[in-house]
Amino acid sequence: MTAAILSIGTELTRGEIVNTNAAWISAELTAAGFTVDVIDAIPDDIDQIVATLRTLAKAHRLVVVTGGLGPTTDDLTAAAAASAAGVTLVRDESALLAIRRRVESRGKTMNAGHEKQADLPAGADVLPNSVGSAPGFSIPIGDTPLFFLPGVPREMKRMFTDQVLPRIRPSAPNNTFQVRLRTYGLGESLVGQALAGIEGTHTGVTLGYRVHFPEVDVKVHARGANREVARDLALRASTEVKARLGDVVYGEGDEAFTEMVGRAVRSRGYRLALAESCTGGLIAHMLTRYPASDYLVGGAVVYANSAKTRLLGVSEDTLRGHGAVSAEVAAEMAEGVRRTCETDVGLSVTGIAGPTGGTAEKPVGLVYWAVAHPGGTVVRNKVFQGEREEVQIAAAYAVLDLLRRIALGLPERAL
Repeated sequence: MTAAILSIGTELTRGEIVNTNAAWISAELTAAGFTVDVIDAIPDDIDQIVATLRTLAKAHRLVVVTGGLGPTTDDLTAAAAASAAGVTLVRDESALLAIRRRVESRGKTMNAGHEKQADLPAGADVLPNSVGSAPGFSIPIGDTPLFFLPGVPREMKRMFTDQVLPRIRPSAPNNTFQVRLRTYGLGESLVGQALAGIEGTHTGVTLGYRVHFPEVDVKVHARGANREVARDLALRASTEVKARLGDVVYGEGDEAFTEMVGRAVRSRGYRLALAESCTGGLIAHMLTRYPASDYLVGGAVVYANSAKTRLLGVSEDTLRGHGAVSAEVAAEMAEGVRRTCETDVGLSVTGIAGPTGGTAEKPVGLVYWAVAHPGGTVVRNKVFQGEREEVQIAAAYAVLDLLRRIALGLPERAL
């Protein structure tokens, strides 16, 4: 069964916001066994919305639509859906009551905009919104069911999971399975080169790649006579993928890189402290996106040389003799924060993120990073390419991967 995803909003077509909804829904539909053939975005134009809904309904067996269900005059999706389905727009009293309760629970007063959100196509199946005011709805156009959800990602995700998936799962072909492998340490071309020939030796399996700097996801997708056959095909192929890529594969599914770093540190019983210069607190932010209080003690952003000396005890002679961006300073920063915070491990980063500040000897992108741990202090460096933010992200990943490998006893890998 093929599916289509339609995102409605002029802010999308103008590039004012990124359409993350479509990618998320596509992944969920694929996991549920559907084949997504079309992902489209159109502006808040009622004639275009009506025409697109009718076209997608004719070509697909399932359509999921997001956006345009809000209280403002440019929210036209419900009216367009009614027109496309050949029905009138009516006020749904149960939806109106739910909206009123939601609005008043926040200490606000109902207005015409709030009430507008209860105007739905006649005969539509209302999809309650437990985290927002605008309800969703489903309605068929011809033989195709269309599901309409708010564009707010938090609301959309909850409603899709709670309201849409239970309704569509019984109609899924249920003959596919996908394994998503998370990798760091090799670029997309090298990952593809390492996996050459796998599709040829695993019938029914296709490999897909998704780059989100500096990571590469490998999607092992299989289709078989039924889901169990597809699952077996995907798992066998993913075993070979992991064997070829080795410890470049750090996790599967939704496992995030920093989450896995934290797990590695936790498995050794290490307590960690951070000393950041050119990354400016980015590493601390990345680690604390997940629970980290059981292993992360704290740290310091030591941008100025004076801060490196006062807070971490970095020698002024070392700074004068080698400069702030050097192996010697990186080592003293890691050892200093480990000593100051009384932890098992100290981590440090110092470099030139750009766009200015580089020299012939120390160009923009040069970064040193270090990990001081019970077995000694390891210092590494590289000149990273890219804009300032890319250099900072690359540096953060490099030192965290070094930490992960030390904690797990894995060999280092050249970047």
